[in-house]
Amino acid sequence: MMSLSRMPASGLPHSLSPRQRAWQRFRRNRLGYWSLILFLLMVAVSLGAELLSNDRPLVVRYQGQWYFPIVKTYPETTFGGNFPTPADYLDPYILDKLTSGDNFAVFPPNRYSHETLNYFAKEPNPAPPSAENWLGTDDRGRDVLARLLYGFRVSVLFGVALTVIGVLVGTLTGALMGFFGGRFDLVSQRLIEIWSSMPELYLLIIFASIFQPSLALLIILLSLFGWMGLSDYVRAEFYRNRSLDYVKSARALGLSNVQIMWRHILPNSLTPVITFLPFRMSAAILALTSLDFLGLGVPPSTPSLGELLAQGKANLDAWWISLFTFAVLVVTLLLLTFMGDALRDAFDQRLGMAALRGRVQPKVPAPVTAEVAR
Repeated sequence: MMSLSRMPASGLPHSLSPRQRAWQRFRRNRLGYWSLILFLLMVAVSLGAELLSNDRPLVVRYQGQWYFPIVKTYPETTFGGNFPTPADYLDPYILDKLTSGDNFAVFPPNRYSHETLNYFAKEPNPAPPSAENWLGTDDRGRDVLARLLYGFRVSVLFGVALTVIGVLVGTLTGALMGFFGGRFDLVSQRLIEIWSSMPELYLLIIFASIFQPSLALLIILLSLFGWMGLSDYVRAEFYRNRSLDYVKSARALGLSNVQIMWRHILPNSLTPVITFLPFRMSAAILALTSLDFLGLGVPPSTPSLGELLAQGKANLDAWWISLFTFAVLVVTLLLLTFMGDALRDAFDQRLGMAALRGRVQPKVPAPVTAEVAR
């Protein structure tokens, strides 16, 4: 009588989708992965800037009543002052009223906003770092830490807006040129070449002299030129994918051109779009900083990294202004660059095939053993 042993499990690896494999390759790039975590943390901190750096208390309890100055403006008379003007919570008289007896006020860690002037500074402005102003003040007496925190948020939101617009316009134009090709592609390419040859900086200078500087104006002007780089990559992907068999099958099934582009070709052409995002955002942040440094960017009251760099250039003895601003700018651009490199490697098809070939090979089933019962 012969008995057979059980065959072991095959040991085949679990099949992952292309996006899951790309995410695994991205996580294996420790520099890019931790750059993403740190950048998201910096963005989250800047989005809550009012809770971390503000000249208004978060919560006030005065004479048995609760007040929330961070979301509402109260006159000075509310807290025992003499004038109906908005309360200055850095005024020693108001501070004494808020902290005397059972009254109390909860302030943010940094008691200055990006526009707050420290009238009670012990040194002339720009003042070096101190216990009151952790990173010092600028030439107008404004807190450098608050200007950096709010300026970083403005730069990131500007970069996101410019990136989204550039991706949408670049993807649309590249998809149309790559899918239809022929005369439409030829004419579109010539028009893009003519438009890209226009002097972008000169146009910015002209419009800055005509219109009042604002973030909206900068976004519109820079969006007119920021989509052309991506459109070339998307055009190449659509031009390659439109001749593949799955597109021919979709045509045979009677799908429209819009359905083929949206449902079939676009998901297989997103690699250049995704890898383009961090580099585009870093370029947008650097462009805003450069324009603000030249005085062609946002209004002077808006916190900006470029404006701080210009102040550091004008006040070379105030080393803290240039040092801390340059450090924030360099760290931001480095994180975005590391993220872009990691995304490019994660979506590289050649690396993906090499990783698949290097995976654990399926286990060979053990040979069948026979025991002869005598």
